Amino acid sequence: MTAINKAIKWMQLPVPVAPLITFRILFGSIMLLSTIRFWLNGWITTQYVTPKYHFTFMGFNWVQPLNSMGMHLVFIGIALSALAIALGFWYRFAIVTFFLLFTYVELIDVTYYLNHYYFISVVSFIMIWLPAGRFFAIDVKLNPATRITEVPKWMVGSIRLQLAIVYIFAGLAKLNPDWLLAAQPMKIWLPTKSHLPLIGNLMYKAWMAYFFSWFGALYDLFIVFFLLNRKTRFVAYLAVLAFHIATAIFFPAIGMFPYIMVLSTLIYFSGNFHLKLLGFFYASVENFKSKHIFYQPAFKKGMLTFFALFFLLQIIIPFRYLAYPGPLFWTEEGYRFSWRVMLMEKVGTATFYVRDKTTKQTFEINNADFLSAQQEKMMATQADLILRYAHYLKQIYTQKGIKEPEVYAQVYVTLNGSRSAGFVDSSVDLASQDLSFKHYKWILPFNPKP
Repeated sequence: MTAINKAIKWMQLPVPVAPLITFRILFGSIMLLSTIRFWLNGWITTQYVTPKYHFTFMGFNWVQPLNSMGMHLVFIGIALSALAIALGFWYRFAIVTFFLLFTYVELIDVTYYLNHYYFISVVSFIMIWLPAGRFFAIDVKLNPATRITEVPKWMVGSIRLQLAIVYIFAGLAKLNPDWLLAAQPMKIWLPTKSHLPLIGNLMYKAWMAYFFSWFGALYDLFIVFFLLNRKTRFVAYLAVLAFHIATAIFFPAIGMFPYIMVLSTLIYFSGNFHLKLLGFFYASVENFKSKHIFYQPAFKKGMLTFFALFFLLQIIIPFRYLAYPGPLFWTEEGYRFSWRVMLMEKVGTATFYVRDKTTKQTFEINNADFLSAQQEKMMATQADLILRYAHYLKQIYTQKGIKEPEVYAQVYVTLNGSRSAGFVDSSVDLASQDLSFKHYKWILPFNPKP
């Protein structure tokens, strides 16, 4: 108990609030730019308005998209709340609004799931409980009595810990034979970048694939520890810049994630660094260095307990795959929400058949009649989405007058360059199988063949 008490006291020591303020400004700004980018690319319509069917998350079937005007209004709300977060205007309302609207959009369709979307939801949830709008903010201009200069150490530490979880779990996920011993899927991905000037010819070299694989694993596993150390922090941040800029160049499909991580990682720098950074833009910030206004949350013990349970859950969730049999990359049971970033090259083809149990008449399904190209691509390699789609087809053909439709599928998947193999037992009526968190026994075993 003595050690625990000392740890609690250490977490409650005052530190400058400046790192939270910089993080708030950068977070709000990049979320605003990302939302504008999403709108200009027309993805609101193509992803949330045009599709006839959406693969909702388990337990969130009630989350459905609005019409075109409604979805565009949602994104306007996300953009305005992101701007308000950056400016520190009605901060608490803005961050709650952003979290709810962004998470709502994320929950509409599993096939658009990305780790950095999940990261944004998690971080915005954390920020709800932090006083990031009480310094260098319009709210403080309007009400100077709300100004603070210091917060308990654990508040800044909560953002750092969340980033550490992302990095370390991404590194642990890379400790697998395909990644380290076979340099897969780097051997598949790098040759597609042979058009790059100067280094293009190197993309075909096996040693380059191994270099990328091993460096990526070591970077994710250890970068946080170098960022935490004051003596190595600057060099470590240069490595952050190099790593994520390279990721953005080589893998542009990953979107805004590299830029989000580059800016977020600044949270590891000291409070004085962030005060100087803010002072560069607003000279009067320097005047607050001599003032100490310490923020204490109203329910100190309750907040610490809440955050302890929250992060315990964050650490447990990535390990839930251990409860399932079979290779994780093949079954993908327990794969999401575990910070497994760009670890495999997996492609599948899925052909579905609806059979009238009474007449024995069989219909081959054209997936393009019901799904977008992105939805079909993601569905064809993920068992729970295959099952959801089968249930949807049963519903559609029941409405067409078939009393007892059965749904069968022939699915073939290739993983990390292996020969295409059967993924689903084609003799099983998927429409009769329950959607649950249990292992799906109709997934065929993985028998890799080069």
